Formats: sequence, structure tokens, C-alpha cells
Amino acid sequence: MTPPLELPADDRVLSPHTGYTRAHWEAAADGLLHAAWQWATPGRALLNLPGRPSVSGVRSDGLEGYARTFLAAAFRVAGAAGKDPHDWLGRYADGLAAGTRTPGRDDTESWPLIQDHTVFGQPMVESASVAIGLRLTRPWLWDQLDSGVRDRTEEWLRGALRHTPAPNNWYLFPYSVAAFLESVGRGDAETARAKQRARELLEGWYQGQGWYTDGDGRAFDHYNGWALHLYPVLDGHLSGDSELSAHYGARLREHLESFSLLFGGDGAPIYFGRSLTYRFAAGSAVALGAVTGHTPLAPGTSRRLVSGALRYFLDRGATGSDGLLSLGWHGPHRATLQRYSGPASPYWASKAFVSLLAPDGHPLWTATEENAPSEGPDRVRALPAPGLLVQSTRADGIVRLHNHGSDHIRPHEGESGVRDDPLYSRHAYSTVTGPTSEENTADNHLAVVVSGVRSDRRAIRPLGAGEGDGWGWAASWHRPVFPSGAPMVPGMRVESLTVARGRYELRVHRVLGAPAATGLEQTGWATGPDDTGTGGQVQSELHGLYGWQARDEVRAPQGTAFTRWALVPRLTAVAEGTALLVCLATLTAEPGAAPLADAVSGVRVDEESGTVEVSWAGDGSSTRIAFEPLTVDHG
Repeated sequence: MTPPLELPADDRVLSPHTGYTRAHWEAAADGLLHAAWQWATPGRALLNLPGRPSVSGVRSDGLEGYARTFLAAAFRVAGAAGKDPHDWLGRYADGLAAGTRTPGRDDTESWPLIQDHTVFGQPMVESASVAIGLRLTRPWLWDQLDSGVRDRTEEWLRGALRHTPAPNNWYLFPYSVAAFLESVGRGDAETARAKQRARELLEGWYQGQGWYTDGDGRAFDHYNGWALHLYPVLDGHLSGDSELSAHYGARLREHLESFSLLFGGDGAPIYFGRSLTYRFAAGSAVALGAVTGHTPLAPGTSRRLVSGALRYFLDRGATGSDGLLSLGWHGPHRATLQRYSGPASPYWASKAFVSLLAPDGHPLWTATEENAPSEGPDRVRALPAPGLLVQSTRADGIVRLHNHGSDHIRPHEGESGVRDDPLYSRHAYSTVTGPTSEENTADNHLAVVVSGVRSDRRAIRPLGAGEGDGWGWAASWHRPVFPSGAPMVPGMRVESLTVARGRYELRVHRVLGAPAATGLEQTGWATGPDDTGTGGQVQSELHGLYGWQARDEVRAPQGTAFTRWALVPRLTAVAEGTALLVCLATLTAEPGAAPLADAVSGVRVDEESGTVEVSWAGDGSSTRIAFEPLTVDHG
């Protein structure tokens, strides 16, 4: 078996934070490719990596192995102006010829046909990686192919243009296929329609502040960076279309203003949303911004973020003893996965190697690394468009994301008809903790308990967000959904608001329409031994300020992506009708952090008018919240 990745010695002069240089990125790409290619079929068309198959089946998984590693190889070779010391492109050329010879045939090498997303449509996803890989390496691969192989490849790729994508970022897969075909002189009305359709949808999905929703709904997550921004901006860059680059590049620049805050001081991306097994792909938008110039970040900051993310995972066991990226987060972790995750799925991490399109001598590689935003002063950033609130603290480098707008509920789905999704439904996420599993007590959740059944939070409806000097807030409301018994209680709703300042989170809820003897539960952050993965200990605390009647702690035996088992602080109460509840939460690794009880000097609540005023002990300031109309003031 292939040994773990072999990287050059650290360069702590050029890269004082991570030690990584461009040579480290090249070596990482080569190491990941060497490990994956141990599992190629004789004709090199499929890379059948070991592990649990996805719902799409083994053949589709083998194509996924070919296509996703091809992205890494293509960025590697294109960034080196065609230098290919390991003959990666020769392998992919062989595989292309074998895989397209008889598509759909049940033999050792043939690629599956591209069909509608409802009929094992995963090959459509992989077609985009094949197309981009061919576009990046055209002089050294595509232009050297036999004309028959080129024709067969075109015919296979056109399946993406003739079938229906999933109703989300998938429309950018036929877009990328069409862009490649046009780049090699094979465009027509069919390719033009595919590109136009994707662009029309992107305009409807764009919500402002650099954030797209992933389809017709409110799904804001990492797909913004590694899909919704990456594909059109990369197309504009490769095509030289200045108008296209300006349009999508401006959105990427604005996205990076807030997204760059979502990397911890240890390099970790925020643990939030689906497909987290793609790991350091989270840095691909940062890298693309540096490559294209569409970024507000200094080159040293960009490298700090992308290299920090790469090193974070390589240092924490993302590759096993065989050198393969595992299905999980640090190492294998089942709860991180989705049904579509297969053995080669983690290799969408290859998108981060877009950084290699910046050649030697580019400022991305020559500038000295600078601090990540989370290593600067304490920050709070409100994002009304996606309904998110970002909070980071310099003392421990932890970043927290308070979710008041992203739910992953599709428009055609009724709230009670879908399962709870811990990757979207919680009120808060961070760079050092993960959500508990569906089978354990939910962390960072306000549960309404009726007839012994705890409610879930499904569709999240934003109420607003704002910020001031060193503080910010975001609010939303939801209808409690009960997974058993009656799915909803008529007239019941929960309004929730988070105020962040420093390391403190003021959490306020107003519950309306609660039946007699309704139970209420508020949980905090799920933490356990060595959550940071570096020997540190993260502390979670929850302190009731008003309305809560008892406090305890519950176990989450299945743990999180960061710890094998976890403890979750919890507040409880019983209410009827309308109830106002106020508490303070914190997640910190700051040594000697003062108890939460010392942070607030007074609380005044007027339940009739629905107002809350909290006085802070440290600086004598106060936060005033009113629900009708919703206003938040701090001073």
C-alpha cells in the first residue's frame, strides 16, 4: 500500500503559520493521486477505491474516482505549464479512451451513461470534473487524442446537456460541459441553452452579500464556494471573457468578505451543511479569488486560509495508512456523510488545488503568510441575506456561526415530511464542535416538549440581522415539528434571537401558543475530550437568565465529528401560552475564562410588551430587545 503523504520540510519564514508553500501543494496532489491510482482498473477508466458504496452503485463510484482525481491532476499539470513528471495525463488519456468506448455496458471499464438526476444521475456530477480537467489540460491531453476518442468523449459528455439535473447547483455541471465543448470548437445551440439556463437560475438564487441559495429554497452552505461561485468564475477566467469575469467575480469578492471569517485559527473550516467530507475543498473559493484577482484578501491571508485548511486535515488523519482520503472529517465519521457519499466522494477536495493555477512567482506563493481573520481582533459579522451571524474570538481562534436562515428544506417538501437534519437545523455551529447525531440529544437547540415528544426545527424563517461596534444579532422564527404523534400544534411558533459580543451569546426565545404543561429545553454546545484535536480542551457553558427553571447536563454517547462522546449543557422549564426565555451561552478554549454568571449584572423582562433588557457587568453596557416590532439596540 502507498505510505502517507510525503511533504517537503516546513518553511516557517515564508509561511510562519502553516509552513506550507507551493511545493507542499504539489506534493500533496501527487501523494493523493499516487494513493488513488493503486485502485485503477486495468484499462484505467475507473478508480474503484475501497469502502462503502454509494446509492449510485460501484460503477458510478469508479467513475467518481476517475473524475475527481482528474481535477487534482489537471490543476497540478496546468499550473506547471504542462510539466507532468508522473505522467498523470497519460493515465487519464488511457482511461478516457477505455471508458467511452462502450458507455453503459456492464464490463470492466465502460463508464455509466449520464441520465436524469432521478435515475442514478451521479455521472452528471462527474461529467463536469471530466470537462474541466480536459479544458485545463487541452494542449497536453485533448489535442493529442485520436479523433475517434474525442468524438466519443463529446457524445458521452452531451448526456449532461440532454438530461435533467437536480434542482440546485447541479445545473452548473452541464454548464461546465457546455463551456468545455465551446472552448474546443464544438459548441452549438445545445451548449448555448445549457449555459443560459444555468445563468438564469444563478440570478434567481443570488440573495446578496455574495451568497447564493443552493436551489429554490434557503440552503446556504459550503456549496457557495466550491460550486456556485467556482464554476462560473473559473469559466470566466479560462475563457478570458471580461464581462463574465466581472459579473461573477464581483460576487465572489463580496462572498469572501464574510466567508473568509469562517476558518478557525487552527485552519478548520466551519462544520456546517452537507458534503463536509470534501474537507479542504472549503478553501477553493479563497484560492480562486487569489488566482483571478477577485478577492478582498491580501495574498498572504489567502494562502494562510487555504494552506491552513489543507494542513488542518492532513495533520488530523484525513488520509489513512493507505494514503486515501477517508469518508469523514478528521478520520472516518459516519454522521458526516450523506447517502450519495461513496469511497471516492472525498476527492472533491481536489477543487482546492485550483490554487496551483497561480504559478511560481505569483503573490499567492511569494507573499509572507498573514493572520487569518479569526486571528485578528474579536469579530461579529451579521449577514441579513443568508440570515447568518458570524462570531470569532482572538484568544482561542474559535469561529461560531449562528444560523437564522439556512434550513435545506426544498419548496416542494412539507415541513413534517422530511427528517431533521443536524447539519442545518441547529441554532449554532463552530470550527471546533460538530452537531450531535439524530439519535442523541440535539445540541444548540430549543425544543418544545408536548406529550413527551421533543420538537424539531425544520423551515427557518429569517426575521433580520444587524451589527454594531463589536456586537451583532440575527433572528428567525419556526414552527415546532414533532417527529411522532401530531406533527404540529396549531398556532404554536418559536421566535429566536442571538446577540453575539466577545465570546458571549445571548439567546432569547419567545414561544407562542404553548399548550398547558408544555416543556421547554435549551441546549448548548456539545463538547468532549480533546475537541480541538491538538490536546486542548474546549469548554461549553449555559446559564439561565430568565424563564428557565432548572439546569443539567446530558450525554451524547455517539459524539460528534470532533469527539467520540460529548456532554451537552441543558436548561429546562414548563410554560403555557406565551413564554419569554433568556440565557447566556459560551464556547471557549480561552484559559481561565470567567464563569458566565459573572458576565451579566441584571436582566429586566416585560412579558406583556415582549421586551428584554440585559445589563453587562464588564463595561456597563446594555442590550435591549423588543419583539413587536423586532428591534435590537446595544450601548
